[in-house]
Amino acid sequence: MDEKPTTKKDSGFCSLRYGLALIMHFSNFTMITQRVSLSIAIIAMVNSTQHQDPANAATEGPLTDPLSNRSRSVKDFGTRAAVYQWSTETQGIIFSSISYGIILTLIPSGYLAGIFGAKHILGAGLLISSLLTLFTPMAAEFGVILVIAIRTVQGMAQGMAWTGQFTIWAKWAPPLERSKLTSIAGSGAAFGSFIILCVGGLISQALGWPFVFYIFGSIGCVCCVLWFTVIYDDPMNHPCISGKEKEHITSSLAQQSSSPRRSIPIKAMVRCLPLWAIFMGFFSHFWLCTIIITYLPTYINTVLHVNIRDSGVLSSLPFIAASSCTVLGGQMADFLLSRNLLSLITVRKLFSSLGLLLPSLCAVALPFVTSSYITTIVLLILIPGTSNLCDSGFIINTLDVAPRYASFLMGISRGFGLTAGIISSTTTGFLISQDSESGWRNVFFLSAAVNMFGMIFYLIFGQAEIQNWAKERMITRL
Repeated sequence: MDEKPTTKKDSGFCSLRYGLALIMHFSNFTMITQRVSLSIAIIAMVNSTQHQDPANAATEGPLTDPLSNRSRSVKDFGTRAAVYQWSTETQGIIFSSISYGIILTLIPSGYLAGIFGAKHILGAGLLISSLLTLFTPMAAEFGVILVIAIRTVQGMAQGMAWTGQFTIWAKWAPPLERSKLTSIAGSGAAFGSFIILCVGGLISQALGWPFVFYIFGSIGCVCCVLWFTVIYDDPMNHPCISGKEKEHITSSLAQQSSSPRRSIPIKAMVRCLPLWAIFMGFFSHFWLCTIIITYLPTYINTVLHVNIRDSGVLSSLPFIAASSCTVLGGQMADFLLSRNLLSLITVRKLFSSLGLLLPSLCAVALPFVTSSYITTIVLLILIPGTSNLCDSGFIINTLDVAPRYASFLMGISRGFGLTAGIISSTTTGFLISQDSESGWRNVFFLSAAVNMFGMIFYLIFGQAEIQNWAKERMITRL
């Protein structure tokens, strides 16, 4: 291994960098709940047993109507929330619109975060996303076009918030703690999916689907306050960091380049096969993950014939497994590295392979076990859980091969992932609209094939050494 553990120890999990990881966990939790809110709310928004009006119109009057009778309960108000006639294809476009927005800002926001600092760019993105979540029910009243526009702009805001995190970790995460810190932060997305799917159906049934957006939009605003208060771009400038922890971080990162970045070696990046291995890994990983996040409530509702409340609860179970596997995978990866049991590239390829192969096997098996309720739920739980093992594989591989450009490359990587998400969401909507049974089978088979392609490509071309084009003006501190 190139990096060796530093001899100085600090307070570990009680240190400031782990506090930052928890704040990032909360911010990722917030963004994913705002993104997935529509996936659970849409079951009530397009409930075919209630609508009677023309397409794109609500079956109930405007949301102000129930207020005219002040004796109505909150629950009665919720049951009168508007219902819309959106086709399956339209729903697919709505689901994928947030991905269109994210992909527009991933690369520029990653580059700008590396130059101007990630704190304000990420915080602004989180704030905008939260405010737009609050306005989503109002947008639905004006029509599907405005919903798509709101979701697209929200995606642009979230693209700003997702990417720059790696700019912060490039300065805060010691090499032998990268998997742990990034997995703690990243597990917020899986935990957020669990929470929104678990309680989203209950909120929608008890209060009405608009409150799903109101509640999680408000939580996002609270998260913004924590973000701007606690997060700093560099440990050298944080007012609350201890001298021991600051020395531990700076000494562990001493072998990395500290020179300012003046230009990006685009040509060298384009010719770099290890980077393409990371990009293909992201494409494959996001293909299946987007389908699960977006369509899982719909799958459980239509295939298992479960109501919205139970559909939300069941849909949440896979993501508590995903959150647990993310953290445990990070702990295991850093354990293997710190004990010199496996080389860095072996660890990255091992966890990448497990994170792409295991969910593929589960996805292929799903169409054949629909008659077994328990088996179907178990497989649905295993897909996101095992898929998140990739978080200790190619997901953080840019920190290994080009730490100076980690944020910019993460933007490109997520761009490939979001492109896969756009294609898979739209394709899934088309396939299941033709024939539900054969459509879902084709969706899962295609997802498994995409995963296998990404795994093989990464196994062949993946590397973990800093690339030559990323070694410019290296400074070694004694």
